[in-house]
Amino acid sequence: MLKYWIEAMRLRTLPVSVAGVILATGFAVAHGCFSLTVTLLCLTFAVLAQIASNFANEYYDYVGGLDRKGREGPRRGVTEGEITPDAMKRATFITLALATATGCSLIYYGGWLLIAVGAVILVGVLAYSTGPYPLSHHGLGEVAVIFFFGIIPVTFTYWLQSHQWDTDIILASVSAGLMGANVLIVNNYRDRDDDRAVGKRTLAVRWGARPVATLYLFNGYIAVALMTASWATLPPWTWLLPVAYLTLHTILYWRITSRHGAALNPLLGLTALAMLLYCTAFTLATLA
Repeated sequence: MLKYWIEAMRLRTLPVSVAGVILATGFAVAHGCFSLTVTLLCLTFAVLAQIASNFANEYYDYVGGLDRKGREGPRRGVTEGEITPDAMKRATFITLALATATGCSLIYYGGWLLIAVGAVILVGVLAYSTGPYPLSHHGLGEVAVIFFFGIIPVTFTYWLQSHQWDTDIILASVSAGLMGANVLIVNNYRDRDDDRAVGKRTLAVRWGARPVATLYLFNGYIAVALMTASWATLPPWTWLLPVAYLTLHTILYWRITSRHGAALNPLLGLTALAMLLYCTAFTLATLA
């Protein structure tokens, strides 16, 4: 039973929520305002919010008849009958409650503004998969990822430590968002035939395989370009790190365009890992 819940957490995608917090930590270190307590709380909140989103996606896709047994993507415990729908629904809201409790502890550092921010995030967790206009069903999933896994975690993790923003932070948050969106692009690229069959209009369904794969490639290069000024403040040898990311990113792109179905699953995890490695490399570079 435990392994089914671990599968439902979609561990291979969790680096997306971790990476944004780590990237913001690099800026906090570079600007002399790093707080370990704030970073750990933001990290915990981000991971819990993503797990809740994954649980909600599985539950509401099942309820909406959008999943089927034997799908190309990772197994869905509810669809396969290994987890009951009620159990998944309870797990979704329990995880949301834990995320809320963690977020409330950050009020001490950021004030009451965080209640509004937290409310937007929690609504977003559910709006991605359910509600009157589910974002993931209408080609807006990638936009949601840029906002909720890039802009919000990077800017607010940094703001909670520095109580200020600057252009470099905003650009870095969009950079992280584009990398995170690439993880969803691989997911939807793989599932485009299944999604089309059930009327789920993801970007991959709307645009088609080749254009959305090209978007994946452009996202990675744009993400690095947005942080050019930030890398330029670091020692010259560290500039090899974004070059290494782009090399890996390009290799992943070519592999994505040559694979189909379940063969894309490892590339989804590698895309998330590449994002995490890039953000971690930047943070470590600030210590050089």
